[in-house]
Amino acid sequence: MHPLDRPVWASLITNHASLSEGNALAKRFAPDVNLFASACDDTPAALAALAALVKPEESVFLLQVPDILIPPGLVEVRVGKGVQMVATQSMTVESTRSDIVMLGDDDAPEMLALAELTEPGPFLARTHTMGTFLGIRIGGRLAAMAGERMRFPGYTEVSGVCTHPDFRGRGFARRLSATVAANIEARGDRPFLHAWKTNHSAISLYEGLGFQFRTEVNAMVLKRSGSFAHM
Repeated sequence: MHPLDRPVWASLITNHASLSEGNALAKRFAPDVNLFASACDDTPAALAALAALVKPEESVFLLQVPDILIPPGLVEVRVGKGVQMVATQSMTVESTRSDIVMLGDDDAPEMLALAELTEPGPFLARTHTMGTFLGIRIGGRLAAMAGERMRFPGYTEVSGVCTHPDFRGRGFARRLSATVAANIEARGDRPFLHAWKTNHSAISLYEGLGFQFRTEVNAMVLKRSGSFAHM
């Protein structure tokens, strides 16, 4: 199986091993880093190990190409279909523009607030530690951002792309996505990304940047069944 088919697992056992919890059968990101988790495969032992990582009142987010099997003890909270896209040509960026800034720990509260407002995908207090994040500030406010999420040998995911509603329509998402992807290429990795299958505007934007559809992906939020009634 190609690492892109189980990108969460590929990331957790390589570049993001230091941000992970679990064992050789199943892993998850630390609870303040991200919600993603994955079993190494669909064997009963691996699925049981995945279920054991989910504490009462906790949820985990699964993302993979194979159909998702629900481990015993967990229940489905949300399910959806996405697309996985891979860059097929080099990104073009405007080298004359200097308003893109690096974001870091000091920016984390604003990054989290922007992500909670715009919902680009799971984003927690330390999600920004998964990779490099870039932003554009207008009048001191964080107007838009984009960064890196899953990463494993040869590939890095472009993620967290979002723009505050007050600043939409200025091409910030396109510029930031292209710059993040160009930086990934510069270090020798191939950019890839995910989008909801129904998010046609985002898919069109990424196609315009040189990303091409690779495959559909399955996404699911799971929660321990004992706490499901308390949602």
